[in-house]
Order: sequence, then C-alpha cells, then structure tokens
Amino acid sequence: MYGEYRDRAAFLFVYIREAHPDDGWQMDSNVSEGVVYSRPADWSGRRSIAASCSTNLKLTIPCVVDTIDNKVDELYAGWPERIFVIDGTGRIAYAGKQGPWGFKPGEAERALKKLVRAARK
Repeated sequence: MYGEYRDRAAFLFVYIREAHPDDGWQMDSNVSEGVVYSRPADWSGRRSIAASCSTNLKLTIPCVVDTIDNKVDELYAGWPERIFVIDGTGRIAYAGKQGPWGFKPGEAERALKKLVRAARK
C-alpha cells in the first residue's frame, strides 16, 4: 500500500509502547528471534527500541515514536497495533480494530482508495 500510494498520501508508522516487554507476556517467537526488550525508562530508550524494530522489520514507511507518557497510544487506542486512514482535513476516514485480529490493511486500503479517487475529482 505504501509503495502504491506514497506519492498521494502521507504514511507514518507510529512506534508505541512495547507489546511484549521482558517483564510481561512473552511470545515464543520473540524469544527465539531475540527481540525481547525491557520497558524503556525514557524516550531515548523507546526511540532506540523503535529504531531496532524499524531496522529488523526492514520498514520503508517513515517511523515516528510516541512519547514516553503514551499520548498517541491513549488518543488512538493503538496498542498492540492498529491502522488508521486520516483524510486531508484531519478527520479519521477509517479506524481499524485493534490487532492483531482487527488489523486489516485491505480494509484500510479500500478507504484510502476512496479518498484518493475523491481528491482527483
């Protein structure tokens, strides 16, 4: 989706609080892949984990980092993952359900296509 629409829409990957910190519920795959992190004590620590995440996942979408007090996560109920499409006026055009089961990029892409078509008219 990013590759197809990045010339017509802005994309951001927002790194929020760690879904599976080392002192919380852990997935076996995180342990076997060595991607287990402690909860950062400050924004610099969160930024460092976000950079590792971005590198390990080979993200091409620009990545920004939520504040240590989780303002973006609180405003958008983003934990553990969520996808939004926001129109040119700043209104939410699509709000996916929380992931992983509610994370449906195809639904978000349909909403984005609709906005792109409307903008061309």
